[in-house]
Amino acid sequence: MPDNLLQHINNPAELRLINEALLPQLAQELRDFIINIVATKEGHLGASLGVVELTIALHYVFNTPEDLLVWDVGHQAYGHKILTERRTTFHTNRQLNGISGFPKRSESIYDTFGVGHSSTSISAALGMAIASNLKGDFQKQHIAVIGDASIASGMAFEGLNHAGVTDANLLVILNDNAIGIDPSVGALKKYLTSVKDGKNPRQNNMIRSLNFDYSGPIDGNDLFAVIKELKRLQKIKGPKFLHIITTKGKGLQQAEENQVKYHAPGKFDATTGEIIPKQEENLPPKYQDVFGLTILDLAKKNEKIVGITPAMPSGSSLKFMMDAFPKRAFDVGIAEQHAVTLAAGMATQGMIVYCNIYSTFLQRAYDQVIHDVALQNLPVIFCLDRAGLVGEDGATHHGVFDLAYLRCIPNMIIYAPLNEIDLQNILYTAQLGLNHPIAVRYPRGRGVIKDWQTSNFGKYETIEIGKAKLLKNGSKTAVLSTGAIGCNVTLALTKIQQPENFAHYDFAFIKPLDEKLLHIIFNQYETLITIEDGVIKGGFGSAVLEFAAANNYNSKIQLLGIPDSFIEQGTVDELQQYCGISVNSLEIIFSSY
Repeated sequence: MPDNLLQHINNPAELRLINEALLPQLAQELRDFIINIVATKEGHLGASLGVVELTIALHYVFNTPEDLLVWDVGHQAYGHKILTERRTTFHTNRQLNGISGFPKRSESIYDTFGVGHSSTSISAALGMAIASNLKGDFQKQHIAVIGDASIASGMAFEGLNHAGVTDANLLVILNDNAIGIDPSVGALKKYLTSVKDGKNPRQNNMIRSLNFDYSGPIDGNDLFAVIKELKRLQKIKGPKFLHIITTKGKGLQQAEENQVKYHAPGKFDATTGEIIPKQEENLPPKYQDVFGLTILDLAKKNEKIVGITPAMPSGSSLKFMMDAFPKRAFDVGIAEQHAVTLAAGMATQGMIVYCNIYSTFLQRAYDQVIHDVALQNLPVIFCLDRAGLVGEDGATHHGVFDLAYLRCIPNMIIYAPLNEIDLQNILYTAQLGLNHPIAVRYPRGRGVIKDWQTSNFGKYETIEIGKAKLLKNGSKTAVLSTGAIGCNVTLALTKIQQPENFAHYDFAFIKPLDEKLLHIIFNQYETLITIEDGVIKGGFGSAVLEFAAANNYNSKIQLLGIPDSFIEQGTVDELQQYCGISVNSLEIIFSSY
C-alpha cells in the first residue's frame, strides 16, 4: 500500500480517485490525524472518531460540494473538515483567527449550513432539497447526518413530518451511537435500542410510517457496507432514511470505554489515550459545581425542589442531584422548549423548579419563557450556565444575548452573581419563595474563592431582591458592573495609579435595577462606566441609559461589553481583550480617565 494517503488528499475530488480497496487505510490515517491534533490542541474528539468511515463514504459516493451535506450540531465534522481543503490548517481548530470548531458557511463551500446547536440539519437539508426542485434540479442530493440524541428533539420531528409529504430528494442518516454529550435518554432511545436488537419495531417502523424509504440498521464503522448502501440510496428518489450504528470514540480504547469524558477530553496522550491532568490543586470551584452542590444541599432540606436540564446533566452538574434524587431531577434530552414548559407545569403545582439551561440554548425556548412562564408569572428559577463569552466554541455558543433578550420580558427577575458566594445565596433565596420567575446567569469556568467549599458552602444568606452594593468608594468616576466580570474590574482597579478616583458598584440585579442607588450615583458622579459580559445593545448599560434619560440626568456614560457583532472563537481571555473587558483592557481604559 502507498504510504500516507491522507497527505495527498486535499479535497473530495481527489478522494474519489482512490481505489475503494485502499479506503480502510485512509480511515486509519484520518483517525490517527484527528487523535494527534486534538491530543495537543483540544476539541471534540469522540464524535468525529465515530464517523470516520461515514465521512469518507459520504464524500466518496456523493459529488460534494455540488451534492449538499449538512452535519447536525457539527461535533462530528472534524474528518469532514480535514478532507475538504482544511487539513493543513486543522491545527488552528477552535483557536483565535483559526478555523471554527463547527461547520461554517463563510469558511468553506463544503460547509453548506452553519451549525452548532442541535436538530437543525433535517429542516435545513429539506429546505435545500425543495429549493432544488423549484429550480428544476432533480438530480442533486441533499444529505442530513443527525445523531440519536439530536433526532429526539422536537425540531427534528418537525422536519421529518414535513419531509414525509414531499418528493424532496432528501437522505437522512441517523448516526446512532446511543450518546450525545451524555448518554441519550427517553422513549425514542428505547425504541432505537429495540430496532438494533431486532425486535418488533423493525417491522412496525415509525420512520416508514412517516413515508420515508427506511433502510438499516447497518454497521456504520464498516466502510464497505456504508459505501454500498449509499450507492444504492443514491439512485432512489424522494425522502430516504438510513439508520447506521457507530461507536463514539472508535479507534481509541479509552474514548470508546468512557464516551462522556472523551467527548471533549482536553489534552491527552495520543499514544496511550491517557488524559493529561490539569494543575487544579487549590483552584476555585467551577461555577457549575457551585450550582450542582448547592442545589443538592437545598434539595436535601426541601422536598419540593426539583431540577431539570435538557441533555446537560454533567455539564451543568445537575448530575449530583440526579444521582441522589433520581425521581426529582430530570434530563429531558435535547428539548429546551419542553424543559421550560415542563418547569412551568411543575411550578403551577407548587414545586420549586431549578431549570438549568446554558445561556446560548435558552434562546431556543424563547417563546416558552415569555408565554408559558413570564406571562403566567410562574416562579421558575432559570439557571443560565455558560453566560458571557465561553471561549473556543465560538459564536454559536457564547452566552452574550441573555441580558438583552430577558430584560424586555415583564415579570422577569435577572441576577448575575459576582462570585460563588452570591451564586449559592441567590439559589438559596429563590427557594424561599419568589413572586416572579428569575434568571440567574453565571459564567463558564472557575470562580475566585479557592476555599469556597470548606469556608462558605452551606452558609446561606438571604439576598434582597433588586439591591446593588458598593464594593469600593471613589471620588470622580463610578464603575457599575454586573456579574462575574466585576472581578476583572476589581483587579484592574488595583493596577492603576489613582484607584481612589474610582468607585465600584456591583449591580447583580439587572432587573429590577436598584433605582434608589442609581439616583445617588448620578447625583454624585459626572462620569459613569458600565461593564457587562453581554451585548451592549439592550443590555445592562442600556438599562442604565434608559434610567438616566427617564430622570433627565446628563452624566457622561461609557458602555463596555460585547460589541454589535458575532464574536468568533478564542480563549476567554483573548476574547475579553478583543471586546475591551479584560483586566488589561480595563486598566488602560481606567487610566485614561
